[in-house]
Amino acid sequence: MKLRRCFSSRQLLFAASLCALLVTDFCARAQDSIVTRDNKTQQAKILGANGSSVQVQVGAGTVGIPIASIAQVNMPAPPDFATAVTAFEAKDYAKALASAKAVADKYKGLPTDWAQQAASMIGDIYVALNDLGKAEAAYKDFQKLYPGAGSVQAEIGIARIAASKKDFATAKQKLAPILAQALKEKNVPKALGPAYSQAFYVSGQVKEAAGDYPGALEDYLRTVTIFYHDRVAVSGAQDRANAIRKEQGVTVP
Repeated sequence: MKLRRCFSSRQLLFAASLCALLVTDFCARAQDSIVTRDNKTQQAKILGANGSSVQVQVGAGTVGIPIASIAQVNMPAPPDFATAVTAFEAKDYAKALASAKAVADKYKGLPTDWAQQAASMIGDIYVALNDLGKAEAAYKDFQKLYPGAGSVQAEIGIARIAASKKDFATAKQKLAPILAQALKEKNVPKALGPAYSQAFYVSGQVKEAAGDYPGALEDYLRTVTIFYHDRVAVSGAQDRANAIRKEQGVTVP
């Protein structure tokens, strides 16, 4: 016996509308765009970046657009970026490093949040691996690629390295002006959001190492609730905040 299922016209219309929305959304996300500093938007398929220019496909060939002339790039993050973040959170540093490098190498200097975070993540991973020489080199490379927000991020990287060496005085010195500026911001600048997130996370680690558990908890919670722009920092800060509450019985008034 054959079974037949009948659909009402309303169900068919809903299904058709849903398909149309999905197709539209896919097309919108699949189309990259570049906004130049003279406020012109160019639809383009972005192939990569080499630190000085962005390569876009034009017909069967490629053309380089100077990064200095670009105000904004709209492009979804490649799968390797999510892989790097997830692996870093899981402390699978080998996988995180390979994925972060894949993104950073292909999109070197691309002015997007995810490309910038992938590049800075390489130094963070090396710190986690206690390979401090490579960490310092990675932060310096990052600073060259992103001289604006990159300079702030590089200072945080130096603080990470100092904290790893238990040179907490240097770590505090590097972090102090960044933390002070972050607390003055009424609206967190998009370019500096990830840096501020990491700064409070590292500050929490420094305070925790010194036995200042209330101060550490406060900084961890600032990362989680206010400066939540870096997923890895938020995950780490939440873990340490939970541990301090449980092991030290500390709460923030």
